[in-house]
Amino acid sequence: MDHRRQEENEAPYRTVYRKIKTGTFRVLEFAPLSASTNASEDARPAALVMILHGFPDLPEGWITQAKALQKAGFFVVVPEQRGYGESEKPSGVESYQLDFLANDVFDLATSYGARRFHLVGHDWGGIVAWWMACNAPDRILRLAILNAPHPAVTRTYVLRHPRQLLQSSYVAFFQLPRIPEWLLSQKDFMALRNSLLKSSRPGAFSEGEMKIYVQAWKRPQALTSMLNWYRALPLLSFKNRAVKVTSPTLILWGDRDQFLQTGLAFESQKYCTESDLQILQESTHWLHREEALKINKELTQFFSRESFSPTAKRINQEIPLT
Repeated sequence: MDHRRQEENEAPYRTVYRKIKTGTFRVLEFAPLSASTNASEDARPAALVMILHGFPDLPEGWITQAKALQKAGFFVVVPEQRGYGESEKPSGVESYQLDFLANDVFDLATSYGARRFHLVGHDWGGIVAWWMACNAPDRILRLAILNAPHPAVTRTYVLRHPRQLLQSSYVAFFQLPRIPEWLLSQKDFMALRNSLLKSSRPGAFSEGEMKIYVQAWKRPQALTSMLNWYRALPLLSFKNRAVKVTSPTLILWGDRDQFLQTGLAFESQKYCTESDLQILQESTHWLHREEALKINKELTQFFSRESFSPTAKRINQEIPLT
C-alpha cells in the first residue's frame, strides 16, 4: 500500500467534465509522459486506455493503475460512470441497462478521437467491458478484466452453485424500492463503508479515501442511480446478441473474493477466443489495491506487447462445485 500511495503523488493528471450526447461525465485524464506512440496501424487510437470502475467505487480507486499506464506512454481515461458522483444521473431503471452504460464509454472514447482502444474493467465496470467487447469487437483492441464475470455466465452459474447464490443475495435485496437506499445511507453510509473495508485486506482503503467516497455517495440521486445498475439486471436479454469475445483478453482474479467465486473466472474464459487467466491466491475483490505493483505490471505488459500469447502463469486448477 505504501507503494500505491507514493505513486499517487507522482505523475500529473487532471479532472475534466466531458460532455457527450448522453450528458456530462466527470473524467480523470492521464496524458502520456513518454514520447512513445505505442506504434501500431491505429497509432493514435491504440494509445488510449479506458478504465471502468465498479460498485460502489470511484475513478480515484484507479489512480495507481492509470499512472503506471501513463508512464508507459498511454493516454488513460478513467470516467466516473453513469449514476455516480458528479456524472450524469438519468432517471428510471431502464436508463441503466448495459447498452446505455456501454454507449457512454464508446462515446467518451470517440470524443477523444479513438475509434479503437484498450479497455480495463473491474466489478460492474468489468461487466460493462465484457458487454462492449462482445457487441463491438471492432472497437476493442485488448480487454483486461478484474474480478467481473461475463454477463452470460452468472445466471447459470448461480443455479449450479448454491454458495454463489448466497454470496449474491444482496443483488436480490437491491431490487427492492427505497429500502436499500435507507439502509445503506444510515450512520454516514456505514454499510457501504463496511462493504469495502471488510471485503478487502487491511489498509486497502484509507480513512481519507473513505471520506471522498462518502461525499460522492451523498450527492443527490447518486445512491439510487448506483443501485439502478442492479435493478436493470432483470431487463438483460441475450436475444440476437453476440457472447463471444474475440479481442485478446487478460483476466486477473483475486481468489479470496467474498462476492464472486473463482469458478466464475474459469467459466468466463470459455467465452474468449484468445485469453490468459491469472489467479491471485491471496487477493480479494480489491486486488488492484492490494497487489497494485503486480496489477500495474500485468496491465502495462499486456497492452504494450506487439503480439499476444497466453503465459505460463495461467492456473488450470479445478474449482470445487459448491
